[in-house]
Amino acid sequence: MATPTAIVAGNWKMNGVQASIEELKSLQKLLEIKPKACCDILICPPFTLLTGFAAVSGEMIAIGAQDCHTATSGAHTGDISAGMIADAGAGYVIVGHSERRSNHGETSDLVASKATAAQSADLKAIICVGESEAERDAGKTLSVVLDQLTNSIPETATAQNTVIAYEPVWAIGTGRTPTPQDVADVHAAIRASLQDRFGKDGAGVPILYGGSVKPSNALELMAVENVDGALVGGASLKATDFDGIIDAYRK
Repeated sequence: MATPTAIVAGNWKMNGVQASIEELKSLQKLLEIKPKACCDILICPPFTLLTGFAAVSGEMIAIGAQDCHTATSGAHTGDISAGMIADAGAGYVIVGHSERRSNHGETSDLVASKATAAQSADLKAIICVGESEAERDAGKTLSVVLDQLTNSIPETATAQNTVIAYEPVWAIGTGRTPTPQDVADVHAAIRASLQDRFGKDGAGVPILYGGSVKPSNALELMAVENVDGALVGGASLKATDFDGIIDAYRK
């Protein structure tokens, strides 16, 4: 069975201006002088920074977007197609982040359509799933996560074009994190679901953990079985913090 390639991805959310390219350059310098990490490294800045970041990111850092539209073009004011993202030099796009699901009412069916659009444009889709605090307290974590997973992954998904990110909503930006055992239980269920649906290919889909990942807890979290990297929010905005998380994949 295929072994997933670990990924440490930074989601900058609605942060960053043109001057922020200096932070990307600072990260490059750290990657150049420190031992090579056994993971792929990805930064997902706002749309306005995609082209500039892609132009200077080099071979060590991949660039991705934070969302895309389902259509290839048309009368969709304010939206960005997957093809436009690829044209800007990106190789990934996040779809179904909890903030998109809650702030914009995105359903899993819509997320699956966005993932299809991304894959059709030769982008890797990072499909996000995760439960709210109320769902967790009600003991519904696995049922919610697996329902989102089933309905958010399109039939076009393969181990080469799909990444799953488990982000417990209650842990995003709060400083709270599940226990390693909690993470292990959810990631094991996700892996089993992927293998049930896609067979051997399901074993090769990377499953990232997201939710208040920081240098102080990265090593412990990245060591959990079926955790193949991290989707990092606030800690990815500073090169030194993000590199501290990448340290979990340095020998």
